[in-house]
Amino acid sequence: MIIRAQGCDASVIIASTPGNTAEKDHPDNLSLAGDGFDTVIKAKAAVDAVPRCRNKVSCADILALATRDVISLAGGPSYPVELGRLDGLSSTAASVNGNLPQPTFNLDQLNRMFGSRGLSQADMIALSAGHTLGFSHCSKFSNRIYNFSRQNPVDPTLNKQYATQLQGMCPRNVDPRIAIDMDPTTPRIFDNAYFKNLVQGKGLFTSDQVLFTDTRSRNTVNAWASNPQAFNAAFIQAITKLGRVGVKTGSNGNIRFDCGRFN
Repeated sequence: MIIRAQGCDASVIIASTPGNTAEKDHPDNLSLAGDGFDTVIKAKAAVDAVPRCRNKVSCADILALATRDVISLAGGPSYPVELGRLDGLSSTAASVNGNLPQPTFNLDQLNRMFGSRGLSQADMIALSAGHTLGFSHCSKFSNRIYNFSRQNPVDPTLNKQYATQLQGMCPRNVDPRIAIDMDPTTPRIFDNAYFKNLVQGKGLFTSDQVLFTDTRSRNTVNAWASNPQAFNAAFIQAITKLGRVGVKTGSNGNIRFDCGRFN
């Protein structure tokens, strides 16, 4: 589920205008796939083309349903999606600042950010496994493969063979927008390979690998690396809780006619 600074209200789909740079154009959101948003916009138009359904289904609900379907189609679990969200009334790039987990975060920082939204450490670890799908830009992890420290130019928690592979795909001074898969083993499948990768030192971000290097979270990583059913159950619980974050009701939201712009 794509829940950004404003919560689960589809604010991240809003297009920028001459007077406002919207959420999705913040540098931290460069990896969000525009064609995915186009799919949500088209789904909304198809729903509203049915007279009895017109303006009855929010973009936020469609985005939540689309997330579930992508996960399921990629081999992950299917789960019931709670519905009834309204769409948000604002979307600004400035609102992203300080509201998204960063690739350099340690466990304490991750727990604080997720905890402030009512999510436990186990929820955070389960949701981090969303990195089993998707891609990242070289700029988000280049510090781990070139400039980690004076003593260790490469992050010592990073698998050496994987570090060499990353350097080949992201050489120094490369266009920072070049993207690579976040999961080096099964990048098109939603599975527990994310945790197996962490055990092998193949977490792309510091915020990934720390889940294994920190002893407070290592047992959970080990458990889910060996038990995909347990991971799937934890993920369903976590993403259901995530879907309740920042939900708009009453006068705090509405149902957009076009997901890409405000009514």
